[in-house]
Amino acid sequence: MPTSPDAHAKSALKVLAILQARASSSRLPGKVLKPILGRPMLIHELERARRAHALDAVIVATSDDPSDDAIEALCATAGVGCFRGSLHDVLDRFYQAARPFRPELVVRLLGDCPLLDPELIDRVVAFQRAGKFDLAGAEMTMFPDGLDLDVIPFAVLEEAWRSAVRPSDREHVSLFITRQPERYRVGLLKNDVDLSHHRWTVDEPEDFEMVRRIYEALYPSNPAFTTRDILNLLAARPELYQLNRKFRRNEGLERSLAQDPKEE
Repeated sequence: MPTSPDAHAKSALKVLAILQARASSSRLPGKVLKPILGRPMLIHELERARRAHALDAVIVATSDDPSDDAIEALCATAGVGCFRGSLHDVLDRFYQAARPFRPELVVRLLGDCPLLDPELIDRVVAFQRAGKFDLAGAEMTMFPDGLDLDVIPFAVLEEAWRSAVRPSDREHVSLFITRQPERYRVGLLKNDVDLSHHRWTVDEPEDFEMVRRIYEALYPSNPAFTTRDILNLLAARPELYQLNRKFRRNEGLERSLAQDPKEE
């Protein structure tokens, strides 16, 4: 099980997962610290991430804004490595978190995905290695919203960090890469069935309520519950599925893109 890397292990890291988390969410402030079964949501997500066999270590990247002091304190209590950097230049924060380790691959995880799938992380890492992609991810038009991840070679991340200029490219770590298919090879792992109608991300109070109820139903008897367990629960209790059906995907990304300077 991957843990926080120490100074002696840094040079040996091949796959480093960095979980982006901040407390200053506009739609649901402090969401990563909200309790589920008596523990912050962020701790539950870290527990799930650490079940991925492909990861050598998992750390948190949060901002240096005072609003994120509590995240740093939580990581210290939990024995999780924590890097603090720019609140708005997330690409810089992410790169600076990875730079001391210079891993072969960096796995980007998001703090609003408390139902992330460790098996899917393993599959996407293997997919990246087999295809030698500049970025590999899950094809999110076929997976539930909230299982998002990217696997990026450190050298590609460093190049993006040096080259990206647009505000949206600095705010979203992988956007500079994915919007240039002529420059970078992007591979997306497809799913056997279309599950894109499921929303498991936490951006709104209704999202948190659904996730909280899923944990309450599954975690006490099986802390390592799987995506299949979640789908079975939602099939048996469709009222949970309906809790956050009114929200659209990628609203935050759409707002970010709208703020970019218009090209002539």
